[in-house]
Amino acid sequence: MLILDFSGKTAVITGGLQGIGRAIAELFLQAGANVVIGDILCPPGQRDIGEQLVHIRIDVTRFQHAAALIDCAVAHFGSVDFLINNSGISAIAPITAVRERDWDRVMDVNAKGVYLVSQAAIGQMKKQGRGRIINIASQAGKNGYRLMAQYVASKHAVLGLTKVMAIELARDNILVNAVCPGIVETEMKWREREESAVLRGLNAADILAEDCSQIPLGRTAQPVDVANVVAFLASPLAAYMTGQAINVTGGMTMH
Repeated sequence: MLILDFSGKTAVITGGLQGIGRAIAELFLQAGANVVIGDILCPPGQRDIGEQLVHIRIDVTRFQHAAALIDCAVAHFGSVDFLINNSGISAIAPITAVRERDWDRVMDVNAKGVYLVSQAAIGQMKKQGRGRIINIASQAGKNGYRLMAQYVASKHAVLGLTKVMAIELARDNILVNAVCPGIVETEMKWREREESAVLRGLNAADILAEDCSQIPLGRTAQPVDVANVVAFLASPLAAYMTGQAINVTGGMTMH
C-alpha cells in the first residue's frame, strides 16, 4: 500500500460503492482525504457517512446529476482536488447479437459518463488553479476481446477522451491520466465469466483458470492493486505525468 497524505484534499469518485471504486475510496480515506462518492446504488439524496465521507445518488449519464455531484463536494469540503471517473458496466454478447439498447447503455455509462462528470468538475478545478482527473479505463481500451464489443469500444473512447483532456487542460494545471486494469476480481468480472461460460460451453472456473494462464504474474488483480496506482497518479510523485494510460495487468498487456 502506498503511504500518502491527502489531508485537506477532496476526492470525488463515481461508482465508489463496490469493486475498484470502493477500494479507491477506502485508500483515499486512509490517506486522510475527504471523499464524495457518487453512485447510482446510493439511496436518494445526500448522506453524510462521517466527517470525511459523503454519498450522493447520481446517474453519470445525466449532466444535472454530474453537476450536483461536484456541487456537493464543494459545498461539503470546499474543493475538488481529484476526480476519479470509475463508473462502468459491461455486457456479454457476440457482435452479431449485441442489442442496440445494450450498446447505448454501455457507451453512455462508460464513455459519456466520463465526459459529463469531467465537464462538471473542470470549471471548479480551473477556479482552484489545479486538479487531477483519473479515468478508470481498461486493458480493453488497448486490445480486443471476444464477446465484449461495446465494452471494448467504450474503453477505447475513454482513452481518447483522456488524451484530449490532457492536452486541453495542461495549461490550467489539471493533469488527466487513465488507469487500465487487467482482470480484477470484482462482482462484475465474475458475472462476465458466468455469462461468457454459457456462450462458450465452459464454466466460470474454467475461465478463471484461462485468465490466470494469460498473466505473467500468475494471478488476477485485487481492487486494491488498481487503487494503489490511482493514489500514485493523485500524488505529488506523478506531478509530471499527463495523458498517460497506465496498465495494471500483471503483465498481461504491455503497451
